[in-house]
Amino acid sequence: MKRNIPKVALFGTSADPPSNGHKKIIEELSKIYEHVISYASDNPYKKHSEDLYFRSLLLKTLINDINNPKISFDQDLSSPWAISSIRKCKKKYNLIDIDFVIGSDLLDEIIVWKNINELFKEANLLIMPRINYPIKEKSLQSIKELNGKYRISLFKIPKISSSNIRGNINYSGLPRCLIPIIEKNNLYS
Repeated sequence: MKRNIPKVALFGTSADPPSNGHKKIIEELSKIYEHVISYASDNPYKKHSEDLYFRSLLLKTLINDINNPKISFDQDLSSPWAISSIRKCKKKYNLIDIDFVIGSDLLDEIIVWKNINELFKEANLLIMPRINYPIKEKSLQSIKELNGKYRISLFKIPKISSSNIRGNINYSGLPRCLIPIIEKNNLYS
């Protein structure tokens, strides 16, 4: 029998590389959820700079550095398809309710995600506003038309972009705990 515990936030990310923005998101989520579970994944709509192995290692290192018992790293949940990660998470942790966290930069593409109708049956969305990616009423209406449920976070994602970090690897915007791994493995050079 599944138990109904307070909501869990599931935060999958490309983590290419994980930034101080990712760190802040995870920390903020831990203030409003009983538990936050994160993993690195391949997004089929993006070209990644580094292999998933290294991106997951970086994200795991970041989460270990945060050192909060409410935050877990679980790479076993990773899938290029959000619906698969959500289902794995619900089964593994015996959950009924789960919120899937997305940034507002993904709102225009989410309605074409694989099995989006099933995703909306399995999870609610927590939309994190991101600077330069306004939440459009048209995008929210598309989610509603597919019977999706969502909440919009009051917290806004800081203006730190992994793509900007990759383009100028001066370590600005990177959590300090990741720099030794990046240097040792010659990542993002």
